Amino acid sequence: MSSVVYIGVGLVVLIFIGSLVWRLASGRRSLPCPAWLRWLVELDNPFTETNRAGVIIRYLDLRPGMSVLDAGCGPGRLTVPAAQAVGPQGEVVAVDLQEGMLRRAREKVQAANLNNVQFLQVGLGEGNLENGQYDRALLVTVLGEIPDQAAAMKEIFDVLRPGGILSVTEIIFDPHFQGRDKVIRLAGTAGFRVKNLFGKKLAYTMHLEKLGE
Repeated sequence: MSSVVYIGVGLVVLIFIGSLVWRLASGRRSLPCPAWLRWLVELDNPFTETNRAGVIIRYLDLRPGMSVLDAGCGPGRLTVPAAQAVGPQGEVVAVDLQEGMLRRAREKVQAANLNNVQFLQVGLGEGNLENGQYDRALLVTVLGEIPDQAAAMKEIFDVLRPGGILSVTEIIFDPHFQGRDKVIRLAGTAGFRVKNLFGKKLAYTMHLEKLGE
């Protein structure tokens, strides 16, 4: 076997072990991915297309001038391509609880020479976001880490403009994986309707729409 193959196999094993340890540790309580494990979050999963940053952004059809909430942005895997998609006339607000994650996201934004990203260190569902400000929102493998999921979903609904879309991505390799039926129930309670569903049962992206008033 070539060295490239060995490196690839080793990387897959590390991802599997890291995910398993994280899943076991968070079995009894919400446990966000620690900042020192951000390299796991930064990687596009090699086994599923749905979770790849470029695919998520393409599905969402972001356009120049849009305002985007990256809810639970982590190390900025979606923040940078979202900011590039909406352009200098648009804006991305990247939200996360952990300063370590936000620091890494800032580094990536600066390296990409982007000036249209703001950062907030707040929790979702705590009422810290201003209503009616966003055209799109991203919630990528984050929902299961939030203690009050119903409150978080309602807050995202409120901060979207009428006709706005929340993109929820879940993948079974995430220790906090949330099934489609649960997400649909939470979304319906908050006021969303399901617009699009991409992928399969264990790795999917769901678009939830806030109907126009």
